[in-house]
Amino acid sequence: MIVVPGPASHDLGFKIANLLGVKAVPVESKIFPDGESYVRFTESVKDRHVVIVQTTSPPQDTRLIQLFLMADAAHALGAKNITLVTPYFAYSRQDKSFIEGEAVSVKTIIDLLKAIGVKKLITVNPHSPKFLEKTGIKTMNLSAISLLAQYFKDKGLSGALAVAPGKRATVMAVEAERVLKGGCDCLKTKRDLVTGRVSVEAGKLDVKGRNVIVFDDIISTGGTMVEAVRILKNLGAKKVYVACVHALLIGNADKKILKSGAKKIVGTDTVPSPVSVVSVAPIIADALRRK
Repeated sequence: MIVVPGPASHDLGFKIANLLGVKAVPVESKIFPDGESYVRFTESVKDRHVVIVQTTSPPQDTRLIQLFLMADAAHALGAKNITLVTPYFAYSRQDKSFIEGEAVSVKTIIDLLKAIGVKKLITVNPHSPKFLEKTGIKTMNLSAISLLAQYFKDKGLSGALAVAPGKRATVMAVEAERVLKGGCDCLKTKRDLVTGRVSVEAGKLDVKGRNVIVFDDIISTGGTMVEAVRILKNLGAKKVYVACVHALLIGNADKKILKSGAKKIVGTDTVPSPVSVVSVAPIIADALRRK
């Protein structure tokens, strides 16, 4: 086995290779003046098990093209088999047509990967795990929520209440509670299918005087999280922390969240960012050992 850290996941790729005790072989890459991507393998991959590590966070189109080029080139160069490690899987939020006529983007991406011979995929907290499991590609959908919860526990926040910003994220709050042992609950959310705006309601949350950690898979513009933090603070929470797997933090989302009353934002290195202090390398390495 060799690990190929893609241009978007250079550091994570090397961490995974070190944990596995295998060689890391980064590719040569560049962006031409017109925006097109170039990728070249610098060592032979013939008859090798090649693990390509490439997140597809913004600029996702560029990073997806790099991923396609690496996978297709490895296949053409005679790799024995190819495993894609795509910690953040772009376009997976559109897993069905919510409005008549919409393209199902995640299906398109999967179809393109299958067309270039990809048969194995590892992701971390994908938005549509059930969809990915039914695509014909052998998929392992990992969760980094326990790693995030352990980070807060190690910082002295054992017993904090784990809160999900919406019913869909409740499974994450439940997973975090197994580590924090402080109970779990969820806020109520509703998304406008046309504008995409999410409104948040308190429901029957009892957080007065408690430390609260809000767990979610993705923070993009931060609008939902800002509303969640404000509600929790208004309900009397002692301190509110924010934890997410994929910290996209578009624009100044992190500043907005902190301004709304959050004590700290913690993310993972599925997406490199200033708040990505928790590494998913251990769970990916474990998954690769099991594959």
